Amino acid sequence: MAFTQLDPPIPLHVVDRGPGFAIAVIDYGQEFDLLWVVGMDDGGEIWCVPNPQVRLQTNWSMGRQKKAAAASPKIAAIKA
Repeated sequence: MAFTQLDPPIPLHVVDRGPGFAIAVIDYGQEFDLLWVVGMDDGGEIWCVPNPQVRLQTNWSMGRQKKAAAASPKIAAIKA
């Protein structure tokens, strides 16, 4: 197991929770996702977030823009 404190913290977006700053990373090894220790902007809660739920925040100057929402699938009309 490895615990790495991040200095400086990394601004992240947690899926379904919002923006925050990663202050550490926990690595339990190859059989597990990384866990990001994130202090949330809204409310100040601290969560251990699995790697698939973490995204970099948008940064216009770095060319990292928010993805457009995926269009809902079209359903073809059923002809009788």
